[in-house]
Amino acid sequence: MAVGLDDLQRDLGTLDRVVVAFSGGADSALLARVAHDTLGAGRVRVVTAVSPSLAEEQLADAEALATEWGLRWTTVSTTEMESAAYRVNDSDRCAHCKDALMEVLVPIAAADGATVLLGVNVDDLADHRPGQVAATARGARFPLADAGLTKADVRALSRSLGLRTWDKPAAACLASRVPYGTEVSVSVLSAVGSAEAALHLLGFADLRLRHYGDTARIEVPVERLGDVLDRREAVVEAVRSAGYGYVTLDLEGLRSGNLNLALKAD
Repeated sequence: MAVGLDDLQRDLGTLDRVVVAFSGGADSALLARVAHDTLGAGRVRVVTAVSPSLAEEQLADAEALATEWGLRWTTVSTTEMESAAYRVNDSDRCAHCKDALMEVLVPIAAADGATVLLGVNVDDLADHRPGQVAATARGARFPLADAGLTKADVRALSRSLGLRTWDKPAAACLASRVPYGTEVSVSVLSAVGSAEAALHLLGFADLRLRHYGDTARIEVPVERLGDVLDRREAVVEAVRSAGYGYVTLDLEGLRSGNLNLALKAD
């Protein structure tokens, strides 16, 4: 039995019905699949929140996964972009986003007599994640973390279960590419999403494009820095086609959540 699977199934088995927030990433995919297999399709609803901060590629793959696995899937629109507190993009941005998510998930769960579940793992608990506090306050539970699963455990367990998401690159919301203090807007998120999609087509699946006005900072794993330079012209063209005037490469490589370093500096 893979590490953590017993505990995860045991925890899920104590619940009657659940609503899983489903982005299609490795964490939420594992949670949705194990919940589906443990409780049965009729007791599990998976919901993908759609907003300008969700990349089109992610939405398409979430739908594909739901179809492949026979999940009871639906989408809902969230309205965080209507909130000035969210758009101002301070250190509590994630809390406003999760608040908007719970605003739509709680009524769905209430109608089903269900519990809202989020794909939060143990590693997530160590970073600056005010969204988790906001979600907990609205009644959400984190079964992966409760089962003691780290990100590495999630990937190992997913692989042992034959889930194609086991090695899917992490893909936080597009707003996470915008430094704190820079206003989040639909046009900014669209530019980031378009540039990343174009870079994906060039073969760079695992990356972040950080937005600094008309300057884009590309982060890829250190071992792929040379590949970016080898395809320099195509990379520059792909990013400029999204509206950026300057294209830079971060020599420190891909660092998930590195914009949170600015908070620690303060």
